[in-house]
Amino acid sequence: MTDTSKGSRAYLFGIVLIAVLGGLLFGYDTAVISGAERGLQAFFSSASDFTYTDFLHGFTSSSALIGCIIGSAISGLLAGRLGRKRSLFIAGICFFLSAAGSYYPEFIFFEKGVATKSLWVAFNLYRVLGGIGVGMASAICPMYIAEVAPAGKRGKLVSWNQFAIIFGQLVVYFVNFLILQSHKNDPAVIEWTNQIGWRLMFGSECIPAGLFTILILFVPETPRYLVMSGREDKALDVLTRINGSSVAAQILSDIKNTVVEKKEKLLAYGFIVIFIGCMLSVFQQFVGINAVLYFAPRIFDSMGMGNPMTQTVLMGVVNITFTLVAIFTVEKLGRKPLLITGSLGMALGALGVALADAVPGLPGIVGVVSVMVYSASFMFSWGPICWVLISEIFPNTIRGAAVAIAVAFQWISNFIVSSTFVPMYTWSPAFTYGLYCAMCLLAAFFVWKLVPETKGKTLEDMTALWKNRK
Repeated sequence: MTDTSKGSRAYLFGIVLIAVLGGLLFGYDTAVISGAERGLQAFFSSASDFTYTDFLHGFTSSSALIGCIIGSAISGLLAGRLGRKRSLFIAGICFFLSAAGSYYPEFIFFEKGVATKSLWVAFNLYRVLGGIGVGMASAICPMYIAEVAPAGKRGKLVSWNQFAIIFGQLVVYFVNFLILQSHKNDPAVIEWTNQIGWRLMFGSECIPAGLFTILILFVPETPRYLVMSGREDKALDVLTRINGSSVAAQILSDIKNTVVEKKEKLLAYGFIVIFIGCMLSVFQQFVGINAVLYFAPRIFDSMGMGNPMTQTVLMGVVNITFTLVAIFTVEKLGRKPLLITGSLGMALGALGVALADAVPGLPGIVGVVSVMVYSASFMFSWGPICWVLISEIFPNTIRGAAVAIAVAFQWISNFIVSSTFVPMYTWSPAFTYGLYCAMCLLAAFFVWKLVPETKGKTLEDMTALWKNRK
């Protein structure tokens, strides 16, 4: 007979591990373009029926972000109507179809290997589809983990989602590197990269996407959604397996008290909670980190410090290491100290990159180290902690819609930063990173003055917190 007096750590770990695969796909899909974009540019530049300009290439490199905005915007509706689990399954389907379509966009309708305007449109539609999956996963994966995790472990477990995102980026950096290295001695390596290499990079995502789509079928729905949909017995069963029977009944009571009070309007707790959630998302992007992640090989190449793909992989290792710092300190130090410290560290790194460009004679290593400091500071602060706060800061009755709005703001901000980085960086790297430095300092001030500390609080505690601040 199973002992239900204590929760099963193995059960909790298993379902969280499957959920964070969505985060891995998030990182994989958004970073795959960093290795593929040059081959992709050469391929579509060979088209005879249209001119593939730098503007069109910039759009192609960031078209997935359009899907991210769409996916995050509809995530609240889908999570509320279909549940967290089924919504993640749909996201997995989007990931898989996007990876397969990006690998072979000519499917049925076009001649393979012949670049045309219509093929370019089809390719971007596949990338948008993948972006929809990313947008859904970026909102729903942290929400899912936060709703199944015990209060004392929530910050750490949601932070593992960010670890998975960064690990997914590192994996795809490494995969891209191996794909390019596989033909480094081929005299026709450039032609191979322009025709085949970029396809393999996109197609490699089919493996983790297929695995996630299958495994998500085996996780339970979250207790909070089960209560909201009238399945309290099932919710109690899940809570018992995670927390133990002695605690599960009390948690179920707390959930019922906050869920069945009334159907809350979005602004039922005032404008400030929505504002803070959205601004957390905006600052996470306006500090400029994704401009570095998406265009890392080009940035390192411009600094003249050896193989840019090797340095990009090294940056991925640094990112993984400092994400672990957040995971193992978030429940001890709290959310706000990590965010403020990380903001100041990023400001220092961004300032170093700006000075490396503005001051003649500084060795390239100054810029490389500054980029590493900048990236590492983000990884133990705004990277994971922003997702932790977005997943836990909103009251139960508005969480789905509020998270969707906050994450949509994040992807809109991401698109703005990613689409403006190349022209700004081409005009003046010093100005670009000086601007990011200023944003980092502003982000630190915002957190200090407005963001509440949520360490140790249950999701139900957030209802009382925001009622008292109205």
